[in-house]
Amino acid sequence: MSDRTDYLLTNAHLATMTEGSAGYGLRRGALAVRGGRIAEVLEQGAALPEDLPRRDLDGRLVTPALIDCHTHLVFGGNRAAEFEMRLNGASYEEVARAGGGIVSTVRATRSASAEVLVAGALPRLDALIAEGTGTVEIKSGYGLDLGTELAMLRAARALGRQRRVTVRTSFLGAHATPPEYKGRDDAYIDEVCIPALRAAHAEGLADAVDGFCEGIAFSPAQIERVFRVAAELGLPVKLHAEQLSHLGGTQLAARYGALSVDHVEYATEEDARALAASGSVAVILPGAFYTIRETQQPPIGHFRTHGVPMALATDCNPGSSPLSSLLLTMNMGCTLFRMTPAEALAGVTCHAAQALGLDDRGRIAPGLRADLAIWDVETPAELAYRIGFNPLNERLIGEL
Repeated sequence: MSDRTDYLLTNAHLATMTEGSAGYGLRRGALAVRGGRIAEVLEQGAALPEDLPRRDLDGRLVTPALIDCHTHLVFGGNRAAEFEMRLNGASYEEVARAGGGIVSTVRATRSASAEVLVAGALPRLDALIAEGTGTVEIKSGYGLDLGTELAMLRAARALGRQRRVTVRTSFLGAHATPPEYKGRDDAYIDEVCIPALRAAHAEGLADAVDGFCEGIAFSPAQIERVFRVAAELGLPVKLHAEQLSHLGGTQLAARYGALSVDHVEYATEEDARALAASGSVAVILPGAFYTIRETQQPPIGHFRTHGVPMALATDCNPGSSPLSSLLLTMNMGCTLFRMTPAEALAGVTCHAAQALGLDDRGRIAPGLRADLAIWDVETPAELAYRIGFNPLNERLIGEL
């Protein structure tokens, strides 16, 4: 069934997600797919097309295939040793002096070949696919030099060719300042980040441009210089903002019509208003909140009040969120932040698609891609309710 582009799913319980986070859009009936696209959503009892091969789902739940809209899936090495050091009492300063932190990931990524980067990322990608994921965003940002930033993006593109999954790439050269530019953040932006962005665009490697606006990274003024180049190149922007403090990155991103602003633990109600006005998605990343033991929760209530769409993502990375499960991410969003199960499912389907600028997936409706997940559950809430359990029956992917 997975490789067929024409088929009919009958006796299905469909979570169409056409209502966004307001509800699941549940319907019982059948789903007709032609050419890898959803042709018809048929109510129970409606006349069914006779020319399509059928599969009786016996009442199983069908949702859009899941979408992980924020990952750092490609990187070299891992940081398990410093994780252990911290739990044995070492301070972050001691870990850094021992060569840990992002510097260790940059060093390992720079020394890895493209083949090694792809091979290391495949198990993480396969873990997401095994839970019904059909689209994954992958960022650069651990090279911090022109050659390695491009190598990371090439590796991300290669992953999309090696697996039946859509990969969207984000250029994240403004992630951190590398050791050789320590104390010279502006020079790094001018001499490395922006030239690497132009090179990535020229090679067709970047679908969007991201940055890290934080006291330990870059200021709003520095990020805006990168955003200006993105606008010149016609690339949409995203931003890591308000994760550890409030610097005003959300307002900057909203002014540039960002696809999304991610983390947002320290965002304010004014930020929520700005996101609502710009149509930007707030991407909630509970894995990082959990791993670094943050206490400041994102302002879910303000996002609800002002109608800001909320996505959920793994933020899979070697340091602050070594998480490769969207199902666990959904549970964390509900348990840690009191998101509803409907908000959580919208966060990894329709709102995650919006965070990537994709309007052809994330919902079950005629004309959209037939990227679908079939689940052995009775209700959609079970997807966020269970911990460490994968009820996927089958993943169906339409056009690639």
